[in-house]
Amino acid sequence: MFCNRYLNDLEMAKDVVQEIFIKVWNQKTVFKCQDTVRSYLYTAVKNRSLDVLKSKRYKSKCDLSEEAIQSMETDSFFSSELVLQETARLVDHAVNTLPLRCKKIIKLSLLGYKNGEIANELEITLNTVKAQKKIAYRKLRFQLREHIALVTHIFLP
Repeated sequence: MFCNRYLNDLEMAKDVVQEIFIKVWNQKTVFKCQDTVRSYLYTAVKNRSLDVLKSKRYKSKCDLSEEAIQSMETDSFFSSELVLQETARLVDHAVNTLPLRCKKIIKLSLLGYKNGEIANELEITLNTVKAQKKIAYRKLRFQLREHIALVTHIFLP
């Protein structure tokens, strides 16, 4: 998804990410820690995506201005996309640790469903939805407490 934010072409983004993984595999790259891996992969994907955007083949296929490409080359674009992806990863991981009913309700809520729609979809009462959301939010707040600055940076402009 990070790569797709640059290329706006999911299939091409998958190809770029696959190229990066193959390169790491072939070079037998050794990383000291998980953060190093993540940082390397994000930077490699960004750089390869920018190369693709600048290529003649891509420019002939897509109508992307030079200014748009230049804005994607900035550190601020990279940083904001990185924060967005990492926040989504943290929230997704936390949601997946919730009890099944809470998880279903929160996932539907994140997809934009209203409480009444969730109740109809899951065939439960509106009060059950509200109670389960309350439980889920309390658990999520606890799990994400160390990352709350990152999460609020994304969700509160």
